[in-house]
Amino acid sequence: MALITGLVPAQPAPQPPDKIEPLKSSITVTESVTTETPAAVTVFTTKQIEENPGVNIDDRLRTLPGFSLFRRSSSVAANPTTQGISLRGLGSSGASRTLVLWDGIPANDPFGGWVYWTRFAPESLDRAEISRGASTSVFGDRALSGAISLFTKPAERWKLLGSYEGGNKHTHQLSTGFSHLMQQWAFSTNARALTTDGYYIVPQYKRGTADTPAGVRFVAMDTRADWLQSDKSRLFLKFDMLAEQRANGTALVSNSTGAGEIAAHYHREIGSDSLTILAYHQRAQYHASFSTVAANRNSERITSWQRVPAEATGGAAMYGVTRTQWNALIGGDFQRVEGQSKDILVPTGDRIGGGVQFQRGGFAQTDFKAGSLRLFGGTRVHSTGINTFLNPSGGLTYGKKNWRARGSVYKSFRAPTLNELYREFRAGNTTTLPNALLKPESAFGAELGADYSGELGLLSVTAFRTEIKQIITNVTLLTSPTLIQRQRQNAASALNRGIEATWSYNFKELRSEASYLYADGRFANGFRLPQVPKSQGSATLTWTHKRGMLSAGLRSFALQFEDEINLYRLPGYATIHTTARYQLTSSVSAMLAIENILDRQYVVGFNPTPLIGAPLLWRGGLRWDGKLKK
Repeated sequence: MALITGLVPAQPAPQPPDKIEPLKSSITVTESVTTETPAAVTVFTTKQIEENPGVNIDDRLRTLPGFSLFRRSSSVAANPTTQGISLRGLGSSGASRTLVLWDGIPANDPFGGWVYWTRFAPESLDRAEISRGASTSVFGDRALSGAISLFTKPAERWKLLGSYEGGNKHTHQLSTGFSHLMQQWAFSTNARALTTDGYYIVPQYKRGTADTPAGVRFVAMDTRADWLQSDKSRLFLKFDMLAEQRANGTALVSNSTGAGEIAAHYHREIGSDSLTILAYHQRAQYHASFSTVAANRNSERITSWQRVPAEATGGAAMYGVTRTQWNALIGGDFQRVEGQSKDILVPTGDRIGGGVQFQRGGFAQTDFKAGSLRLFGGTRVHSTGINTFLNPSGGLTYGKKNWRARGSVYKSFRAPTLNELYREFRAGNTTTLPNALLKPESAFGAELGADYSGELGLLSVTAFRTEIKQIITNVTLLTSPTLIQRQRQNAASALNRGIEATWSYNFKELRSEASYLYADGRFANGFRLPQVPKSQGSATLTWTHKRGMLSAGLRSFALQFEDEINLYRLPGYATIHTTARYQLTSSVSAMLAIENILDRQYVVGFNPTPLIGAPLLWRGGLRWDGKLKK
């Protein structure tokens, strides 16, 4: 620090854009490799991330049509094993039907498929790219309903970031980051710590002395070093870790997680071609306690303690070819996962379940351009060790001036996770049993859409149809006022049909955005898919002026059902949120974020006691964002 002699002022607050971002037709597979798709890829920019008020990135992505988590719950209060993500209403569960990549590395938990959203500091993210539907064959398992790619902000010379936020429910968050860029090296690190008492997840009229707020304390950090060998070659090493402790809503029930990952990525340009190789190793340890709660909720007793150690090793290699009239990407990937669920039962003894999964696949994706027409084709051959899948995809786009028409058909799959096969768990008085005989899900999808992209406005509309065979869902075995017992089973089939639309428009200092999704997902017997509303939408209006930004938004969800027999109904609801930021100096800014301004109480699930979502939550704070001068 003796070399630091002063401060270089940061750039002034960005002015509102004169033009809207054009439609994107490629999703970034790794940091340096993209693949073209016949679908509309949504890009959630740094500015849009800042305009949304959630603590974690999952709450900020909820403005996207079809983005849904199990039980409508926020990662601030929910058990992480329920934080699976789904797109386009394909049915949320603890296991994701969407692949999440972080700087090109899979971020889904290897044992259960869920996502630890506390790993990602929203302020450190450069963008999120979302591709709904499996319109490309590049992605394999977990990408049955699409893929989300998260990217860390690139390193800058002597960049330093520090922020503090405080709010109601005894919420405190401290974040810091540093990066430096040299001739052949780049280095960056980010860290975030948060503590909050959280909120009661049982409504007051049902609450007893056993009920306590559901909150979280966590520390997360990531460090990355890049070696820029030349303009054509680069290598990065990355390490991240997470330690979190959660209170789950009653006095005796809690869970904790320790997780870490190390990854390496090599990329080399070979003329107009490119070679990319990546590898990663993940380890996680999940601990939880489970209880049964008395009918009057004034007492509870422990039923089991659970420990879930898991690890995963994986890698991928791909070669990209770029030509004037066509592009191609070929490659292969693998992942080995090992994990166990080790339970101490009260009072009966021990229970152990688990195993090893080894998956591998090869893929090829290409596109050809003929005037205004572009044709797409791809295929993936994937083996789970027991089953082998052939997943082809095809599509086309036709563009004329500001308009583009597109269509695609595809097949995709998802193998059951070790969690679904071997782990039993309890949420309140609801027990979910594993099923070692589960078969993989497979899906056949088709979509047709049109896009308009102008300087100040953008409109995208897509109609879709997806048929899922052997869909894995929680099947109700027993239900009573005090106990629900379910088991993971393969349902015969399900059909999901609908339409989604997004719209955005800039007018001077104002930017407006709106999105809507209609998804009618049903099993073959006519029952609605659980955890899927027929309609959901959002609208945001943002005003940017000189040093200030003010954003207000609305999120609305129609009714949905908790279970596969549509017994427990979750009424629809809407919430309003707002975010304000003001640049006090060239380096210091202030912020205020408020969620659920009207303090609306809404039901997110049953266990069988009704569970409610987040009340009014607010946070305010200061951020220092500047550069150190050598």
